[in-house]
Amino acid sequence: MPPFSLKTIDHVVLRVRDAEKSLRFYTQTLGCDIAKRRPDLGLVHLRAGTAMIDLVDVNGQLGKKGGDAPDPHRQNVDHLCLRIDPFNEDELLAYLRSQGIPVDPAESRYGAEGDGPSVYFSDPDGNRIELKGPAAD
Repeated sequence: MPPFSLKTIDHVVLRVRDAEKSLRFYTQTLGCDIAKRRPDLGLVHLRAGTAMIDLVDVNGQLGKKGGDAPDPHRQNVDHLCLRIDPFNEDELLAYLRSQGIPVDPAESRYGAEGDGPSVYFSDPDGNRIELKGPAAD
């Protein structure tokens, strides 16, 4: 047994091709807040509830260390799941589609709280995002 216990996801780091486009997506579309900017590194820390999403510009100091830019054939991660509340499927789908984001109807999927509704879509770099509602009673 390790000498520690896991509590929650602290942060995820995504390498992005267009830092400003990704910043707009995560702040304006998903509602993240900018916590800190590190222009010397090409890095922006975003607050996502109690966790963080860090965006690293592939052309910045940190981003150049990671190799080629992500694209649909070279993904950064499989997906990032964000727990949201409330989960009103009709409003959520209408909102995402109004932002030009193709999205399919919600399905029940297993997550940290159990089985509950979720939807998948992609950010500007092709990273898959899952928005997850509460577990069904």
